[in-house]
Amino acid sequence: MSALDRIAQLKEAVSLLPTTPGVYQFFDASGRVIYVGKAVNLRRRVGSYFVDSKKHSAKVRVMVGKIVALKHIDTPTENDALLLENSLIKTLRPRYNILLKDDKTYPWIVVRNEPFPRVESTRRMVRDGSTYFGPYSSVLSQRAMLESLKEIYQLRTCSLNLSPENIERGKYRVCLEYHIGNCSAPCVGHQTAEEYADTIEMVKKHLRGDLRPTRQYLTEKMEAAAEVLNFEKAATYKRRLEALAKYEARSVIVSPTLGDVDVFALVVDDLDAYCNFVRVARGTVVASRTALFTLGAESEKATILSQVIRQMAAEVAGGRLAREVIVAVEPDEEVEGVKFTVPQRGDKLKLLEFAHKGAVMFRAERLKNIEIKNPERHTERLMAALQRELYLDRPPRHIECFDNSNLQGTHPVAACVVFRDGKPSRKEYRHFNVKTVEGPDDFATMREIITRRYTRVMNEGGELPDLIVVDGGKGQLSSACEVLRELGLWGKVPIVGLAERLEEVYFPNDPKPYYLDRTGEPLKVIRHIRDEAHRFGITFHRNKRSAAFTVSELDGIEGIGAKSVESLLRAFGSVAGVKRASKSALAAEVGEAKATRVFDYFHK
Repeated sequence: MSALDRIAQLKEAVSLLPTTPGVYQFFDASGRVIYVGKAVNLRRRVGSYFVDSKKHSAKVRVMVGKIVALKHIDTPTENDALLLENSLIKTLRPRYNILLKDDKTYPWIVVRNEPFPRVESTRRMVRDGSTYFGPYSSVLSQRAMLESLKEIYQLRTCSLNLSPENIERGKYRVCLEYHIGNCSAPCVGHQTAEEYADTIEMVKKHLRGDLRPTRQYLTEKMEAAAEVLNFEKAATYKRRLEALAKYEARSVIVSPTLGDVDVFALVVDDLDAYCNFVRVARGTVVASRTALFTLGAESEKATILSQVIRQMAAEVAGGRLAREVIVAVEPDEEVEGVKFTVPQRGDKLKLLEFAHKGAVMFRAERLKNIEIKNPERHTERLMAALQRELYLDRPPRHIECFDNSNLQGTHPVAACVVFRDGKPSRKEYRHFNVKTVEGPDDFATMREIITRRYTRVMNEGGELPDLIVVDGGKGQLSSACEVLRELGLWGKVPIVGLAERLEEVYFPNDPKPYYLDRTGEPLKVIRHIRDEAHRFGITFHRNKRSAAFTVSELDGIEGIGAKSVESLLRAFGSVAGVKRASKSALAAEVGEAKATRVFDYFHK
């Protein structure tokens, strides 16, 4: 392959990258990772390597000349990308990272394994029974956390040996930290070991991201201070509560509580399965691989997962799995020496969600690549998804959606928007002025509009839609169903109603709503249809109200007819312009007598 062809293929791969934070890896012809980097925007950052730039150093140009493939791992935040990059560099030691980037160790917060534990900063993890939290992407963020803990909790900062014997002998005296309220002086017995242990437990939960105990603690302190009218102290606790609300839970990319685990996240389509494998060693993500599998006759997710794990373990996990494997559902085959865990909360659930996002992104990128080359395939897949999700007997290539608009019963209108192959067909949109309904009666309005729409379609021999969508829930749906029965269309055209909550869909004769998948494409199409119906209907209603207001303002003036109103609006542009005009200017358009009437009307 020539250099130009290689760069063209890499640029095509870059065009399919997401614009989210993540880590990217470059591979050479032998399949070895030669560079690992992080990015706030993966597409923009990786793309910068494959453009001619004088800013590139000689080493970067040499490295780009050796790249034959690239991969990426999405991360929730930029800090997660920073931590994962550091982890992968230490594990893989890519050649050009060693040349271009210094290795470094990130800071941790440690709760010491000692009587009355201290909470301190460290860069070394020692297996002495202490509990470690982090790592933090910068010393500033770690120090900010330590300062926050110091403000909220009364923790000792001294290095004294607070053994029970030393405290009983009265070996120590209180220090300045006690006098200024930062420490409860356990060194002299002012705080028991049990009370201090309760505080340390809250600190650990705080560092794990569980802020409920801390929030409850601060709230109780604030209310107690307010009850004794100590408002200054109450305000201090309130400020701490506000700071707590802005605190974000720590990253799951590196977590000492995870140990050594493997994660398999599976996304299943009609014909394919997408699996993301993540390996965690000593609490750190060290590898991630996503693969595509073509499904056979199996349909049960547990069976599919068993086969996927068997294949991926042989190909990418070195033939061996960790003792604990995290999955969303337990596979139907056991693996000797392996425990399968389906997490419900905590770090393991976050790690599973992280892996699942990788599988979803891989699926989206693959489908996008296919659909760029074959747009018809996207349409077919979308129609099949809508047909399956809404239980239709045919793909809904032609959808019509109806929406009512009125303001306290005034100027009632309705709108019909038409979608073809999942896209708006604006030339087929229609407005309706409601003729037979008085007051805010949405059910009667929907009945009138559906009757007028499909009576005309049938009389003119027009095309009936594959699906009718009624915005408004059960009531409007019932009214529309009655009309279809009267017109002889019942059973010929499927119809559904949309509730106030967008993911809720009502079917005829079913009082309970059906919930659409929040992550699926059918919901996106339904949302687009509803938004278009709202926009189109509200715009028409607003214009009608404005026109009615303009006419009534000038028509209310005695002796001013329609021709005079037209002349005034043409000359001054609007009612506001007529109001601002002088009597002589008005007279030049409609004569002295009418000008006096108009001027007096607005300047009484």
